[in-house]
This record gives sequence, C-alpha cells and structure tokens, in this order.
Amino acid sequence: MTDLNGKVALITGAGQGVGQGIALAMASAGADIVATGRTLAKVEATARLVAQRGGRAIPLVCDVKNADDLKAVVDAATQAFGGIDVLVNNAQEVPLGLLEDVTDEAFLNGFLSGPLASLRLMKLVKPIMATRGGGTIFNFASSAGIRWDMAFYGAYGAVKQATRALTRAAASEWGRAGIRVLTIAPHAESPGLKGWIENNPTEAEAFFKTIPLGRIGRLEEDIGRAIVALCGPDMGYLTGATVPLDGGQANFD
Repeated sequence: MTDLNGKVALITGAGQGVGQGIALAMASAGADIVATGRTLAKVEATARLVAQRGGRAIPLVCDVKNADDLKAVVDAATQAFGGIDVLVNNAQEVPLGLLEDVTDEAFLNGFLSGPLASLRLMKLVKPIMATRGGGTIFNFASSAGIRWDMAFYGAYGAVKQATRALTRAAASEWGRAGIRVLTIAPHAESPGLKGWIENNPTEAEAFFKTIPLGRIGRLEEDIGRAIVALCGPDMGYLTGATVPLDGGQANFD
C-alpha cells in the first residue's frame, strides 16, 4: 500500500459510508485524518476506529453548505497537524426526482453541498498545499450524469457534471503548484445505496446486471484503498481525470 506517513487528509462526510471507508484506508496507510460531518457522534466513531489502528484523527462538525464551517475545519486541521496534503470532497446532498418534481430548494442544496462546497474547500486548501510542495484533491461525481436515460436523474446529474468541470479547471490552473485534482465516480456499499436497493428491488436487480464485476464496491477495500493508491507517487502524472470505481459499469469516454 502507498505510504502516507506524514500526510494529512481532510475528508468531508467521514462519519459513514464512503467517507469513513476512505478515512480508514488512509489511516491504515499512515495519514493523519481530519474527519468532518454533520453529526458529531458519527465522526467521533470514525476517529475511534482510526485510533484502534494506531492512527491519529480529529472529529469535527461541519455543514459543507456553510462557508464559515468550511474555513473553521481547514483552520483546525492546520492547527492540529500543520497542514493539509489530501482533500476528499465526499459530502453531498443529492437532488433526485423527475424534473417537474425537484424543488428549487433541493436543486440549490445540491449545488451548495456539491460543486460550491468543493470549490470553497479547494480554494481554502490550495495555498496550504502549495507551501507543502503540492497535494491531491478528490471531488466526487457519478455515472448518473452520463446515463443514456436521464429521467429522474437530471438534477443530480447536473450537479455532478458541474463538479467534473471544476476538477478539470483546477487541474489545469494548479498543476504547476504540484496540486493534482481528480474526480472519483464510485459505486459503493453506502447507506444511501443500500437504502435505494431495498426500496427499489426490481430496478436494483437490473442495475447489478450492468456491472461487469457483478457487485458493489466495498467501502474501504475497493474505494478507500484505490484513493490511497491515487495519492502515491506512482500515480503522480495523473490529474484532471474522472476515475470510475464502479466495477466497469460506466463509460466516461
């Protein structure tokens, strides 16, 4: 596994699901973890799991839609660990539904918690990473943005495609500072996906048939460890790309 000793990772939405899986994988690789989320008890649980592996983590409450919260967690991270080397923009509210049913509030919250929150955090950590010789930023998208049938996923896809555009721009603008920016498009055993499978068994059965590997990704082993690997020097020439961790389902070409 890639050695992340001496690195600091700030992860939003780290109290459960994909964010927690990434936090545990990074901690196992030696990184110090700044685990943020809306529920203190959940990020405290993640911090305890990190400590059980011999790692260090600080749990912080953060609503990614709140600009003051974002600045506060970046300040806390630099105070606790001296800087930030990896940013994982995982937290996101998802606006799902037919276009005529998606409210303005849901659509705006999707953008506030997704591309705007990601952009705000990217801008906050950019000078910190630059002074440390570079860093890696991960934004999150979804194959929902490139479905052949966009019905029900239009608002969600719009949010995620905006995030991909920001990744490309940041990779272009910040590469000379040693900062790589990647978009991750995962399928993982998150609480949200599990709930969707339980509530939509027929659609879920059809969904599984479209995944060549025939299963959903494991949070730590498949998603977290892949992101750890992407932080390493062997992947140091990769930036601006969308990396699908989805068992071969989506075609982002």
